[in-house]
Amino acid sequence: MEKSIKERLIECAKEESKHSYSPYSEFSVGAALLCSDGEIYRGTNVENKSYGATCCAERVAFFNAIADGKRDFSAIAIYADKNPCYPCGICRQVMAEHCKKEFLIYLCDSERIIEESLDSLLPKSFDF
Repeated sequence: MEKSIKERLIECAKEESKHSYSPYSEFSVGAALLCSDGEIYRGTNVENKSYGATCCAERVAFFNAIADGKRDFSAIAIYADKNPCYPCGICRQVMAEHCKKEFLIYLCDSERIIEESLDSLLPKSFDF
């Protein structure tokens, strides 16, 4: 991926983390999802006292894009304010449902960027 696109994606995720609703964990996360057409969809974590009702930033970004008719995705940047944060199992399975194994995942904080592929994070995904 071009360095400028990667940097823009990470910056979008960082900006989106500022919109987090995380009064319980105090762990702000932002995500920026790159569609194959170059459009970027954002998401942030939204917590709830009933943790099962909480939604991760990654899924918010995916659901926004899917609701807008997008179906082809290239990469996602996930920015956490405290340290790079790996997607939870539910988010990994959502990615597996909608992305190729080569889908790029950038895990970031203010100092580090870790690059992974979907296949490296979920090598035996639930698929048909």
